[in-house]
Order: sequence, then structure tokens, then C-alpha cells
Amino acid sequence: MEDKTALSQGSVFRSLLAIVQWWGFNVTVIIMNKWIFQKLDFKFPLSVSCVHFICSSIGAYIAIKVLKVKPLIVVEPEDRWKRIFPMSFVFCINIVLGNVSLRYIPVSFMQTIKSFTPATTVVLQWLVWRKYFDWRIWASLVPIVGGILLTSVTELSFNAFGFSAALLGCLATSTKTILAESLLHGYKFDSINTVYYMAPFATMILGVPALLLEGNGILEWFQTHETIYSSLFIILLSGVLAFCLNFSIFYVIHSTTAVTFNVAGNLKVAVAVLISWLIFRNPISAMNAVGCAITLGGCTFYGYVRHLLSQQPASTGTPRTPRTPRSRMELLPLVNDKLDDKV
Repeated sequence: MEDKTALSQGSVFRSLLAIVQWWGFNVTVIIMNKWIFQKLDFKFPLSVSCVHFICSSIGAYIAIKVLKVKPLIVVEPEDRWKRIFPMSFVFCINIVLGNVSLRYIPVSFMQTIKSFTPATTVVLQWLVWRKYFDWRIWASLVPIVGGILLTSVTELSFNAFGFSAALLGCLATSTKTILAESLLHGYKFDSINTVYYMAPFATMILGVPALLLEGNGILEWFQTHETIYSSLFIILLSGVLAFCLNFSIFYVIHSTTAVTFNVAGNLKVAVAVLISWLIFRNPISAMNAVGCAITLGGCTFYGYVRHLLSQQPASTGTPRTPRTPRSRMELLPLVNDKLDDKV
């Protein structure tokens, strides 16, 4: 009995440790990126994203090839271009849009908009694939959409370009998830192998646009900025921590349940909002805070509904109609909540 109790306590401790280190890396990367754009005046989101991809490529190579943390999942060369490259392209767009939005809007607003991803995923699958969803899935989206609308209307630091970038980032995240279901069919990727294959492609995709669009601005920044070396260290450190975030997701996946992860993810958004406000002091109205709380509550309810539906046994012997799902899994959106948070 004591052994079981000790084992249970050890499991809880590992789960808490996994969540705390995931929170730490995630919030730190977000705050550092905002600091780079706002305090260091390094207003080049494409280049920052490129640094992240380069660091992630190197980190994934070391983790798999040198430290052998995870075995390499072998992908055929043809599949790398037909399957991995399209995923990498959307992955790249997703990260860039997130960094672009951080340049123009506060962390609190950006994180709230990012919570809109479940709604965009469900709507995309419904429109494109005509996928059936249980009414409770649709009901869970109401507070998410309502909270986003209230937050947007009452946001004191509203910027149309930053808002659009964050919203498009939600669409890119949803598209990435949906593509993963079809393009990566047959490959059971973990987070490290995903980065190992996608980050080099993303670096290649982003390198030329970053050079052409931001090269001159970066050269001017080098000439006029006073603390070059310390600033470069912070930019590089943000890239290293971005890879560590991916690694932390791999750890938290194996240490928590889906429900725990969902709740922890929404609490992480609240922590990011609070810490960003303490550092940057961006104005937040009372109604704006209420909108954010409604959105996070809606996300938690959405995660609970997904879990509830996934636990229900499939019904048998029921006559099918064109609107009847073929299986219980058709009631669930193709959203891998545990892997949508990569930076």
C-alpha cells in the first residue's frame, strides 16, 4: 500500500514538474520575443523566427543524433518533400504570424486571440471536409468566440495589423493540425522528430524572405544600436529557449493526461497575461479582463467536452443517415491539443 502511495505521489510530482517547466519555457519565450521587439527595438519578426528555426534544427539534431533522447523516425526522401515540406511551410507561416502579432499587440491580447484556434479548426473541418460534430462541441465554441469579441472590442492597445496577424495565425495552426492528420498518416511523430524534420525546411523557406525584407534594417540596427553583444545574446537565447519549449512539450505529453494538459494550458495563458502586464504594463480594462476570462473558460469547457466524447463507447446497430457519423471519433475535431503550442 505504501509503495502504491509513493508511486502515486511520484507521478503527481512528475506531472507538476512537467507543467511548471513547460509554463516556464513558454512564458519566457513569449516575454523575451516581446522584449526583443519592444525594448531592444529589433523589429524584425522574420529574422527572429529564422533564429528560432536554426536553433531548433541544431537542438533537435543534438537531441536525436548525439544524446539519443529519442530514436530517429526514418522518413523516405520522397515523403520529405511531399509530406514534410507542406507541413513545414504552414508551420513556418504559423510561427512568423505569431511573432508579427507580438510586435504590434500586447502579449495578453495575442494570447487571448490564440485561444481562438479550436473554433477555427472546427469551422475549417466543417467547411472543407463536411465533418460532423456533436452539438456540445459547437456549444463550447460560443464562450470562446464571445470572449474574443469582447476582448477585441475593449482592447485599449488594439492594432488592426497585429490583430489580423494573430487571427491568421490561428487559421495557420488549424491548417497545420488538419494537414498533419492526412500528410503524416503512417508516421508516429513525437515533438523532437517533428522539429528535426520541419525546422530545417522552415529555415530554408524563411531565410531568403528574411534577408530581402529585413536585411537592410538589421544592418542599420547594428550601426545604431548601443548594446549589440548583449542584445544578440538575448536574441540567440530566445532561439535556444524556443527549442527547449518543444522539448518541454515532449516531456509534459508523457507526464499528464489530456484533461490536465488542457486545464494547465489555459492557466498558462493566464500566467503569461499576468507576467506580461507586470513587465510591460500595457493597459487592460475590466471588460477586457472579463473577455479574456470568458475565452479561457470556453477553452476549458471545449477540452472537457472533447474528453467526454472520446470516453463514450461507440454505438452499434443504429441505422445511419447521411448526417450520422461513421464512428465516435467523427464527433471530435482533429486537434492535437498537446502539440499546438510549439514556438
